Amino acid sequence: MKITVKLLVVSCLFLLSCQSISISKSEIITTDNLPSARHECGFVEANGLFYLIGGRKIKPVDIFKAKTNTWSQGAKPPIEIHHFQAVTYDDDIYIIGAMTGKYPHEKPLDKILIYQTKHNKWIWGDTIPENRRRGSAGVVVKGDLAYVVCGITDGHWSGHVSWIDTYNFKTGEWKILKDAPRPRDHFHAVIHQNKIYCASGRNSSAKTKQTFNLTISEVDVFDIEKNIWITLPKEANLPTKRAGASSIIKNGQLFVIGGESAAQKMAHNQIEILDLSTNTWQSLIQLKRGRHGTQSILYKNKIYIAAGSGNRGGKPELSSLEIID
Repeated sequence: MKITVKLLVVSCLFLLSCQSISISKSEIITTDNLPSARHECGFVEANGLFYLIGGRKIKPVDIFKAKTNTWSQGAKPPIEIHHFQAVTYDDDIYIIGAMTGKYPHEKPLDKILIYQTKHNKWIWGDTIPENRRRGSAGVVVKGDLAYVVCGITDGHWSGHVSWIDTYNFKTGEWKILKDAPRPRDHFHAVIHQNKIYCASGRNSSAKTKQTFNLTISEVDVFDIEKNIWITLPKEANLPTKRAGASSIIKNGQLFVIGGESAAQKMAHNQIEILDLSTNTWQSLIQLKRGRHGTQSILYKNKIYIAAGSGNRGGKPELSSLEIID
């Protein structure tokens, strides 16, 4: 009798677990045509269109229209841009803190670069203060301010910084805030309820032959209203340490998607989800194709991720579009 009850309990738990897992799925969708394969690029939404932008070498903007399931091409940027987190403001796409040039001494751009979606045109924006230039930083927008977090000043070589600055889109003013608890690069910042979350990333160090090794597990949080940083408890550390992941907020949960690390040749396919109300992680789903070096878009309650690299480093560059539903 006891054995029967135990088996029944286990069976019920298994069924509940299966039901939870079946709620979500990830799939690569077939589109009428494909964008340019690229990595270390941006992927953002503006007015219902998805813009795949930048990456190694100079490549045109690729624009995805979900209604027709098709890609079209936009203008090429005036310079190679990579290692950035693109953001939108007033329907324009802002590249703040990108890098240009070849590994391992890529150089930060000295100005903001803006893609005007309505005119399919690139323009140069304001100058970035010389002593605050870096690439591979996290960038989020709140109101008229962009928050630029951490990054690296000398490509993949050295110069990891824990800086955080604000840039005012209307006035062009830069302001320095309190440094983060630790430097990190190759990560994406996210914002939720006036708090900026920094999860994943690394301290790229080709100088010491540790480009992929120095990954970060701690999750650091900046409270905008209180102007303070905290680090979440150790039990909230990222379960799978990696960099080059994309991050996004959905329903009060932080998704860390894909990435790369020294632990494996293939890009990570992990999707790990932090419940911000309990500081607990779960992982119920994986990418169909591991990838790193791109962004995710939340649109109509679905997460879209495109392009990126399929292995640690720069190859193979991908052109596929995957939906996490």
